[in-house]
Amino acid sequence: MAFGIQRVELQAWKKAVSEGEMAFLTHYWLDERFPGCNTVTKAGCADISKLVEWGKQYGLKREWIDMREDYPHFDLFGKHERDILLKEGLHNQLKRFNLL
Repeated sequence: MAFGIQRVELQAWKKAVSEGEMAFLTHYWLDERFPGCNTVTKAGCADISKLVEWGKQYGLKREWIDMREDYPHFDLFGKHERDILLKEGLHNQLKRFNLL
């Protein structure tokens, strides 16, 4: 279950992804399969080769891409989420979702 974002944020992420940009969307998230993880960041891009190359720098594998719908993305959570947000300079998301 996702919560903590506004519709306009989701729409902006979808637009950027569909235009072939690397886009990031962090939201609160609860899933009993991942205890201790309260957030997830979707790192997406419709240009699959660009998304794969971006993911390689963080050790992410092509087969981990969530291809559902029209918005291919990696789901980042836990330590990887925090580390990647830091390296990408997404400090607002880190602060907003208490990931620092």
